[in-house]
Amino acid sequence: MNDFTLPAAAGSVVGRRYPDNFDVVHLTQEPLLAVVADGMGDGEGSRTAGRTAVDVFTEQVRTAGDALDAAALRAAVAEAQVQVSAAGERIGRLTGCTLTALAASPAGLWLVQIGDSRGYRLRDGLLEQLTVDHTMAWLGAVNGWYAFDSPEAHSARYQLTRYVGHSAHPEPDVLNVGTRPGDVLLLCSDGVTDQVPYARIREVLQWAATPDRQVRQLLADTEKAGGDDNATAVIVHVPPRQAGAS
Repeated sequence: MNDFTLPAAAGSVVGRRYPDNFDVVHLTQEPLLAVVADGMGDGEGSRTAGRTAVDVFTEQVRTAGDALDAAALRAAVAEAQVQVSAAGERIGRLTGCTLTALAASPAGLWLVQIGDSRGYRLRDGLLEQLTVDHTMAWLGAVNGWYAFDSPEAHSARYQLTRYVGHSAHPEPDVLNVGTRPGDVLLLCSDGVTDQVPYARIREVLQWAATPDRQVRQLLADTEKAGGDDNATAVIVHVPPRQAGAS
């Protein structure tokens, strides 16, 4: 996976609800490392958590190098937990964020998830959510406690069961993601998925367009929908197989 560059692009918009952007995005392409963090709330704790988590996680991944594996990724999130929690003690208020990442290694692509930002894969026209939302709303919908679009579910969306900065230092989900030529991968904060319908996300990812064009369109769609949250997206293309390639 480190032998070639995957076309990718990232972007983020403030929207109209908040005075500043409390999402943090990182993208490097050689080797691929994409990270999306969404701060909890709109204060200094949110800003510090996102920035700290992304900086610590990316540094830990770089340090691991070709030895990057599931254990190293869990250790990277664990270090982010320690440093975000320490920042929260200094600030004296809620300091937490989500973190969703794609990282390339000799073993392929790793997907890391903690919180309710999301990772998707488009393959052969099917858009699949590869991550699980770590919220009470997700648990409630899966277990039939209430309808997904009910008032109870809406309230439970804000009850995260795992995030960076949580006092229990929960571990992330870590998945080794197989890819095929033509796959399109998306990481995004809930400012995208709460405002852009599934069918529209799939439509944009199916366009014969560059990742940058697709990112800009998804973010424009969030603003057209009202801009009710900061919105962040990273799109990665797995190049289609070339004619005559084995």
